[in-house]
Amino acid sequence: MAYIYYLTHIHLGYDALAQLPAECARIGIKRPLLISDKGVVAAGIAQRALDALQFGDVPLFDDTPSNPTEAMVLAAAQIYRDEGCDGLIAVGGGSSIDLAKGVAIMATHEGTLTHYATIEGGSAKITDAVAPLIAVPTTAGTGSEVARGAIVILNDGRKLGFHSWHLLPKSALCDPGLTLGLPPGLTAATGMDAIAHCIETFLAPAFNPPADGIALDGLERAWASIERVTTDGSDREARLNMMSASMQGAMAFQKGLGCVHSLSHPLGGLKVNGRTSLHHGTLNAVVLPAVLRFNETADSVIAERRYARMRRAMNLPEHADLAQALFDMTARLGLPTGLQQMGVDASMFDKVVQGALADHCHRTNPREATADDYRRMLTESL
Repeated sequence: MAYIYYLTHIHLGYDALAQLPAECARIGIKRPLLISDKGVVAAGIAQRALDALQFGDVPLFDDTPSNPTEAMVLAAAQIYRDEGCDGLIAVGGGSSIDLAKGVAIMATHEGTLTHYATIEGGSAKITDAVAPLIAVPTTAGTGSEVARGAIVILNDGRKLGFHSWHLLPKSALCDPGLTLGLPPGLTAATGMDAIAHCIETFLAPAFNPPADGIALDGLERAWASIERVTTDGSDREARLNMMSASMQGAMAFQKGLGCVHSLSHPLGGLKVNGRTSLHHGTLNAVVLPAVLRFNETADSVIAERRYARMRRAMNLPEHADLAQALFDMTARLGLPTGLQQMGVDASMFDKVVQGALADHCHRTNPREATADDYRRMLTESL
């Protein structure tokens, strides 16, 4: 039986940010904590949100790292409590929104963050007591603004997912105007994240026709727009289509993801050159070709039909090699095309494979992967 769930209030368009005070009033947020990062603050985007809000003094947490961590979740949750906040506004990319979801839990629930991780059986422990969240994405990639999950690096080094319908943002203000100043490299990396989401959730085996349609339309928009918007960041139509594609990929998440994310999550938790800094969207782009080759043999009929539908959405020839098309797109965008370019080597594979087998996305891949399969995909992606 399919379970289909769509409840976030979404404002999509170049006037979306102006809806912030009305959404706070609708939800009942009177004293928000604004979660962002230093780059978004320096670009003046956080101030634009504060100006739109017109609340006067609003506490701000801008220490979100490139990959959200348990330490920063706890630091922000302490500010939330100290300031007497009653809601959260996340202004930034997926890291800020995911960190805010972690704060929504820890500011209102007892125990450690690990207690609420999906693979630790924590989803059912997350209640409707979570702090209400308004998400304002400043990149077109993760789609976390309409998703029920968050990914956080714990103090023990694991990069784990936290999933609950209670974490679904109450409102998403998807204003592509906030992405107009995004640099080409980040535009490309976050855009490939959106493409990976649309592809992987479309391939997930669960029966959910609305999610399939949403994901395919998102893929069509993103594939047609990503090169345009990377070349010309002021292309308003392309920016709008990328923002929509990002949102659509995450709306379809409820079908599940698969091996791309099973691999990118532990890869993103690696310490490379002494720090954790590998970009999630770039990792998805790098491993996606190998995963597409692996999944193509899942079931000949299903794979043939689904791969054919993706080729049509991407305006590719009937028998085009999808994996090669994704690899070529990543190269044209100027992104790394191999893990070695990102500082990953084969000595790290044992830890990544162990994490992939335990990841919450592992079971929703259309073909079950073994440890040897994951190792082979990593080797192909080097």
